[in-house]
Parts: sequence; C-alpha cells; structure tokens
Amino acid sequence: MALDGIATAPMVPGVPDDDGGARPTERLPLRQLFQLSIYWLGINTIMGGLGVVVQKRIPALVAAPWDGPAIALQSIVTMLMAAAIQPTIGMLSDYTVSRWGRRKPYIAIGATLDVLFLIGIGLSNSYVTLVTFLVLVQFSSNFAQGPFQGFVPDLVPQKQVAFASALVGIMQTAGFVLGTIVITYGVTTQDYLIPLVFLGLIELATAVGTILWVQEGRRARDRKGRSWRTIARSAWGTDILAERSFLNLVLSRLMFLAGVNMLLGFYILFMERSLLIGTDQQGFWIPVTSGTVALLTLIATIPSARLSDRVGRKPVIYAACAIGAIGMAVTAVAPSIEVFVLGVIAIGVASGTFLAVDWALMTDIIPKASSGRYMGISNIAVVAGGPFASVIGGTLLFFFGGAVRSGDGPRAAFAAAIGLFVLAAFFLRRVDATPHHGRLHDEIALPAA
Repeated sequence: MALDGIATAPMVPGVPDDDGGARPTERLPLRQLFQLSIYWLGINTIMGGLGVVVQKRIPALVAAPWDGPAIALQSIVTMLMAAAIQPTIGMLSDYTVSRWGRRKPYIAIGATLDVLFLIGIGLSNSYVTLVTFLVLVQFSSNFAQGPFQGFVPDLVPQKQVAFASALVGIMQTAGFVLGTIVITYGVTTQDYLIPLVFLGLIELATAVGTILWVQEGRRARDRKGRSWRTIARSAWGTDILAERSFLNLVLSRLMFLAGVNMLLGFYILFMERSLLIGTDQQGFWIPVTSGTVALLTLIATIPSARLSDRVGRKPVIYAACAIGAIGMAVTAVAPSIEVFVLGVIAIGVASGTFLAVDWALMTDIIPKASSGRYMGISNIAVVAGGPFASVIGGTLLFFFGGAVRSGDGPRAAFAAAIGLFVLAAFFLRRVDATPHHGRLHDEIALPAA
C-alpha cells in the first residue's frame, strides 16, 4: 500500500514538486478533467443504490415504530466509520510513495473491497448483518475517497477549478441517479444482490480508469522521520481549528447536504405514508424523482459554475440555499405526487447550483500541499449529510409517525430541512473566500516516532 523507496510516476507539468501550497499552473485538457471526475460517478452509483436499500430493507426488518430509530442508528455508525477513515487515509496518501503514485494504491484497495461488501449487503437477512456490511462499505469506499479527492487540488489550475467542480457535481448526480435506477430492479423483485453487484462493478471500472489514465500531481511530502502511525494521528491535529473559514465551510456544506439528503433519504417513505402510493407505482415514481433531481442538477451546474467566476462563489451558494428551502417547503405540504415533483424540481436546481461551486470554493481556501488531509476532512460533511438527515428524520418519524407509521412523519422531516438550508447560509457568512496561497498549517508539529 505504501511502498517507500520506489520511484513515483512522472509529475504533471506545471504542478509543484515540493511541499509548497501553490496551485498548479498548467492548463489541463478537457479529457483529463473528465478522467479526474469519472470516479465520482462510480462512487455515487453505490451511494444512490444504498439509499434505496436502507429505506426499503430496514422497515422490512424492524417493526414499527422502531424503524425510524433503526434508520437513524445505522446512519450514526456508518457516519462515524466514514468520518474516521476518510481524513486519516487522505493524510496518509499525502506522504505515500509508490510505483502508482500517492493516491492510486488506496483507490485500488477500496474499490475492490466495495464489491465484496456489497455482496454481503445483498445477502443480509437481518438488521445486524445489514448494518455490519453497510459500515464495511463505508470503510472501503472512504478508504478510496479520501486520497482520490486530493487529485483536484493536486492537478487543477485556478482558472479551471470552477469547471472541474461542475464536472464533479455532474458525475456525483449522474452516479446517484444511475444507482437509484439500477436498484429499482431490487425494489420490484425484492432481490437486491444482482443490482448491488452490478453497482460495485461499475465503481470498480471507474476506479480502474482513474488508475490507468489520471496523471500524478505533486510529489509525496517528506515524512521527516515520522512513523506512519504519527502521520495518521496528525490528520486530527488541533492546528486545523485555526482554519476558521475552512471549518465554517465544512459546517455550511454539512447543513446544505443534509437538507438535500432529507429529501433523498425519505422520499420513498413519503410516497408510501404521506401520499399512499403503492409498491407497483413506486417502480415508476422512484426513478422519476431521482431523475428529476438529476436532470435539473445537470442543467444548473455549468451555468452556475460560470456565474460563480463572475460574481463570486458565495453569492451562488446563497442562492442555492434559498432555492433549496423553497423546494423543501413545497414537498412538505404537497397534497399530491405532482406537487411533490414541483418541489423536487427546486431541489434539483439548488443541488446543481451548490455542487457547481462548493468544490471550487473548498479547493480555493485549503492548503494545497495537504490537500488529501483537508479534502478528507471536508468530505466528512458529504458522508455525514445523509446520516445527519437520517438522525433528524428518523427521530421525527418516531414522534410524528408512531406505530401506525403516519404520513405526518415524513412531512415533519421535510419541514425540518428548511431550517438546515437556513443554517447552511448562516455558516457560509463566516467564510473568507479569499484563495489560499500560503503554507498555513501545512506542517504538523508532532514528535517523530
């Protein structure tokens, strides 16, 4: 995994070789930008599919009214795994020297394990085994994601970062929808093994493409005699508390994504309990809902990225927060599936607007030499968005839905998402959007082992 003494792959022209914090200067061809973002499609096919599996399998395995708390519990334990693994492995990758470079070995290992653990989910027939394999998938997927996220700040110059961020958003959305569509086969047949294996193979294929075709960025950082254990612990050094803009942007990102995930995490239960739509009709409306979010996200992404280059990143994200709050308000009171879809349209626009700019702003403000560490920590908000929404929504299902599984539970969850978008805007106000060009906290003051 970490093979010291083996020469690294050739560096990309225009990418700094040292520990400095400068962003790359060499403009990347369009093909390389697509190659940099394609793995997000693979990762999110899995996450989109698992979102449906959780909503369908846990209520089938856990009696009411405990299905809501059961969803919340699995969200907490999977979130803790993701939060622990991603920054730690991202930090290790910053220092890794291998024949494949510093990011790719982790991607290969994580993507391979994903396929094995997805098979376990497909074969699970109890709540405990299902949650166990969901946690293991979070381990393996975040083992790959932490290092992978370092590629954008490693390789993309300032003048292309908005477009690269938009491509990331497009791939994330397309992957999520593809995963939802594929897993719908399991909804109709009650057999999730085949679609889950298929999703794992999609992710593995995109990982192979990343390993083969994405060039390496800057060279690995010098460990200066520190052990790998010390490097891993340094991912959680308190020096990061001084990066106030970074921390506030992470909180803003968490609240926004939790708001979107409130819709994605409970829309099937909303159809069942609030709109009384049966399983046969769900086979149509589940892909329509996810497809609507995807289509509007894709439409909004590129224009929003270009707009952010003119007016700044933060105004575009403020607009996304406002549109998201309006969309969730519509879904919360929707008397019919048609009105519900109108709210979904607004959420799609908000999601595309946000995803186009969020990564660009994050890569603007982080120290570039420690991109694996900072992007790993920032992605805690991504992996925690769904679980955070599940904890809030699952609790509201328990108190408002009760043993009869009333439709008031999902409506209360959607209403709570309005407040999450408001909080996203609040934390964004505290972010200094000035691009980071220095070496703030690039070296961690920890003793050698």
